[in-house]
Amino acid sequence: AVVSRAFPACEEGYSQYTMGIDLTAGGRRVGHKARKSPKGDNLYEKLLCQLYGFLSRRTDSGFSKVVLKRLYQSKNNRAPLSLSRLVRYMAGKEDKIAVLVGTVTGDARMVQQVPPLVVCALRFTASARAAIVKSGGECITFDQLALRAPTGSNTVLLRGPRNAREAHRHFGHRSTVNSVHTHCGVKPYVRSKGRKFEKARGRRRSNGFKV
Repeated sequence: AVVSRAFPACEEGYSQYTMGIDLTAGGRRVGHKARKSPKGDNLYEKLLCQLYGFLSRRTDSGFSKVVLKRLYQSKNNRAPLSLSRLVRYMAGKEDKIAVLVGTVTGDARMVQQVPPLVVCALRFTASARAAIVKSGGECITFDQLALRAPTGSNTVLLRGPRNAREAHRHFGHRSTVNSVHTHCGVKPYVRSKGRKFEKARGRRRSNGFKV
């Protein structure tokens, strides 16, 4: 604790006091933005949150806690995973259950054969489900997974690439005269690419600097 020296303790009318933590303002607690419930109105997802909340409380399974946390997340943070990437991640683990808190999407570019996998996800696109079932695999839901592996044993928990959205290409800082090469890979919001669009300052040495 820190003792304030603003008012000397020897003066009459003032006593030594200890600074505390402003609990109203939040104190030193971290994780203010961690969700405690899903924001959507999907009844199935709310029931899954109740189910995995129960499992995370009543078991020592870290798997259930992670699944519950991801069920709370926004849709942008539950990125979809393509079938080709899923097959690549599950190479050598075909006997385990692939688990994704999100959507499994099909991939028209796939040339390799899909192995017979058991995949658990919130949602499957029609092409992804057809390819998995055709190869002798199985698409299951999270309530079915809770019956088969309540603690997450013999499973592989996967995630889609969160930074694959086109919007992430624009995130970052602008280049300046002093730091010309700061975030050179940041994509500008330009209406079109041509002679007339953002070709002056920062793009010509005669106009400030050139990147």
